Amino acid sequence: MPVSRELQLPSGDRIPTVGFGTWTMWRGEKGEMCKAVKEAIKVGYRHIDCAWVYKNQEEVGQAIKESIEEGTIKREDLFVTTKLWNTAHRREAVKENLKNSLALLGLSYVNLFLIHVPVSFKEGDDDFPKHSDGKMIFAHHDLVDTWKGMEDCVDADLTRNIGLSNFNHLQVQRIIDASRIRPSVIQVEINPMFSNSQLVEYCQKRDLVVTAYGPLGAPNRPWKTKDDPTLLEEPVVKQIASAKGKTAAQVVLRCLLQRGLVIIPQSSNPARIKENFELFDFELNEDEMKKMAALDRNFRAYCEDICMGHPEYPFNDF
Repeated sequence: MPVSRELQLPSGDRIPTVGFGTWTMWRGEKGEMCKAVKEAIKVGYRHIDCAWVYKNQEEVGQAIKESIEEGTIKREDLFVTTKLWNTAHRREAVKENLKNSLALLGLSYVNLFLIHVPVSFKEGDDDFPKHSDGKMIFAHHDLVDTWKGMEDCVDADLTRNIGLSNFNHLQVQRIIDASRIRPSVIQVEINPMFSNSQLVEYCQKRDLVVTAYGPLGAPNRPWKTKDDPTLLEEPVVKQIASAKGKTAAQVVLRCLLQRGLVIIPQSSNPARIKENFELFDFELNEDEMKKMAALDRNFRAYCEDICMGHPEYPFNDF
């Protein structure tokens, strides 16, 4: 089936379906992120996904600035996403968090601002405030009030679109029901081993664009154990890739695009950055899509352990 390079948002903006994710590189050497984002822009990516808590917005912003100065792109060509962190869920703190992100990015607005996680932490300069026993210090802010803060950001022209991340369907509905400006995007973990199909279907029926993070199964996650499955090593993925003359990663990413999703793969390797973008010159047939769907084993790689125990912990429901 053909897939679109962009999807329409209610605001009239169009979100590119292949974005460049920046999470796993927060551990990289100084300058690595800037170099990777510049390479991605050069290859053709026009959607850059970052977040306050990744601690790399300064380098992302530098890459955007240099790419504009070098004439590779114009600001209006780019779709930039960032996310509100858990320590800024008080309504009045939301706008300040976004302003701080914009200062680091060197931008006057972002295209999309997401609530990163529905769980609130104690407000302050420490992104991960902890008790002496090592447990997180939670706060308790009404998600609807936090959402009003997100709407305030649209009113102030600091973001064009607002949305959610890591919310379950009950939390999504709560925001929809209370919203003045509806969420337009939800970003959640999705890959063939974790299809998350109930939530995807629920959100797509309510006109939310669904973005898949960890689309390749997050093979570089720091907490991966030797017993965890490795998506890109699955025989069926390799077999389809061989038949198509493509890589395993390209097959996985194409599969997600054919489900109508936005994807945000990430890499600092120039060859892989290019490879992850070359997804529009082949397609998977119905039989191949069924084989990919059969890989689903409800294996969630990102359980957000630090949020467990909070009343808004999202992953006890779909």
